[in-house]
Amino acid sequence: MRILSGLQPSGRLHIGNYFGMMEAALKLQHEGDAYYFIADYHSLTSIHDGKLLRDHVRNLAIDFLACGLDPEKCVFFRQSDVPEHTELSWILSTVAPMGLLERCHSYKDKVANGISASHGLFAYPVLMAADILIYDSDLVPVGRDQKQHVEVTRDIAIKMNEAFGEGLFKLPASRIRDETAVVPGLDGQKMSKSYDNTIQLFEEPAALKKKIMGIKTDSTPVESPKPTEDSSILALYKLVASAADYDTMIADFQRGGMGYGDFKKRLLGAVTEHFAPFRERRAEIVADPKYVDRVLAEGAEKARAVARKTLTRVRDAVGLGG
Repeated sequence: MRILSGLQPSGRLHIGNYFGMMEAALKLQHEGDAYYFIADYHSLTSIHDGKLLRDHVRNLAIDFLACGLDPEKCVFFRQSDVPEHTELSWILSTVAPMGLLERCHSYKDKVANGISASHGLFAYPVLMAADILIYDSDLVPVGRDQKQHVEVTRDIAIKMNEAFGEGLFKLPASRIRDETAVVPGLDGQKMSKSYDNTIQLFEEPAALKKKIMGIKTDSTPVESPKPTEDSSILALYKLVASAADYDTMIADFQRGGMGYGDFKKRLLGAVTEHFAPFRERRAEIVADPKYVDRVLAEGAEKARAVARKTLTRVRDAVGLGG
């Protein structure tokens, strides 16, 4: 089973990235032939600062490796080190229906949130389709907001198969972890850098405390039971605490007599403890900068070998080359 997943280097990773995508991807590296990439081509739709992008790419690579990505068990690479992605994207774009792309929610949401409309932003699903199809991927673990793009990938693959021969491309499937598909942010909305409501994976202790203690809550008095439905504190605590500790917090919510500040302190402790091993591993990686360069270079070499093979097949099918 070929597994494919990518993550944009659009800033420091947050716990929504980890529980929404990374954790599932890290488990899947032990279940199949996993290909994980840093989607720097995609990030060009929102980042127009070369130094900033390079910093984001490096930090993402370090963070992913610190969280448990094992280059001995998967292929980990930078998207732009495999230019076959962009050539395949152009070929796919020649059959991708405009109406299909116009219905994509992500484009509308990003424009609504202030990102300038561009061809790259509009055509994002086609490049994502190329990312997936060029490795003959079987499974794509994604957040709920990306499920539509996997469906678009399947639609484009079907179009290509109809035009140039059945079996040219596999039809990939998505996998979504429903219980963590949407991780709430500090304001109750989905955790996202676009909403400036994130908790970074490797937040400094003082900043982490300030953010968690600042989570928005209602005005329920200390002595009264607290509503458990749509509670960001409970939703986040469930991700990092044991089942027994979570059940205890639920009971304390319902019993009353404790303020939200007490629950936030409990959440702070659980978040700190959960990510402590990753923080230690990150410090080790930072101390050996050549390690990251070596991992990405070796990953790109392996990825290009597969990508070239697929692109050769596609070029022959569509009539490119001699």
